[in-house]
Amino acid sequence: MRRIMRILFVTSNRIGDAVLSTGLLDHLIRTYPACRITVVCGPVAEGVFARMPNRVRTIAMEKRRFGLHWLPLWAASVGTRWDLVVDIRASGLSYLVPTRRRAVMRKRPGHKTAQLADLLKLSPPPLPVAWTAAEDHAVATRLLPDGPPIVALGPTANWDGKVWPPERFAALFHALAAGPLPRARAAILAGPGEQERAMAAPLLALLPDAIDLIGHLTLPEAAACLRRTRLFVGNDSGLMHLAASAGTPTLGLFGPTPAAEYAPAGRRTAVAASPSARMADLTVEAALRAAEGLLE
Repeated sequence: MRRIMRILFVTSNRIGDAVLSTGLLDHLIRTYPACRITVVCGPVAEGVFARMPNRVRTIAMEKRRFGLHWLPLWAASVGTRWDLVVDIRASGLSYLVPTRRRAVMRKRPGHKTAQLADLLKLSPPPLPVAWTAAEDHAVATRLLPDGPPIVALGPTANWDGKVWPPERFAALFHALAAGPLPRARAAILAGPGEQERAMAAPLLALLPDAIDLIGHLTLPEAAACLRRTRLFVGNDSGLMHLAASAGTPTLGLFGPTPAAEYAPAGRRTAVAASPSARMADLTVEAALRAAEGLLE
């Protein structure tokens, strides 16, 4: 009888880093089909793993002052004899729970997926994946029915310095609709909450015919919607990484963050990077060239 392998996987609070870690999880699931995985992540990233096979539990860790959020996590995990602990947070928890083997993140140069792959000595790095279910695709089909090509736009980010001006998003969409994607429709995606909606509102005003998906979707539903789009263009964000993991042709827009480390990881991805750290210095023409190259 095959022994069940128990894996504790400690991943990020942030959606983007959590998505990038899914390649490691996919590798573990394929390598150990009978494994049972407990995932530890931040509450906002919980949906990344909602449809993950072999998942027995997700522990959503609310951050507390003085690192006290680790205490209930230790209490929830110390009673299990783990076969493998993978910790991309490089926390002390990895050394305080019983395990036959541990793999703890160490900072190194290179893309984030290469850093993650180094934990398990994998080469090439496994690509991130997006797990979805039939009900997610039913929602996506209802919201994005068959018809003209849809360009998904992600105009938000976790801080203002990473945000490309909304008028340039609109100009890029119009150039795509007049060129390589005739009759294209725009779909605008963003996360839940008033801050995300306020950040996306200027672009929605510039593209009043766009499909408004701002804050309406779970992460698996967003991944299913992205699979129905012809192209995603967005700032460096969790949504950008989700689009790439879903297999959508993904153009990431970069300014102050290093594209060499955080570029979207997928089979069809590209980057348009500002010549400076300022997103205002990234031109529509440069983004259009990158989008056209990706579409070809």
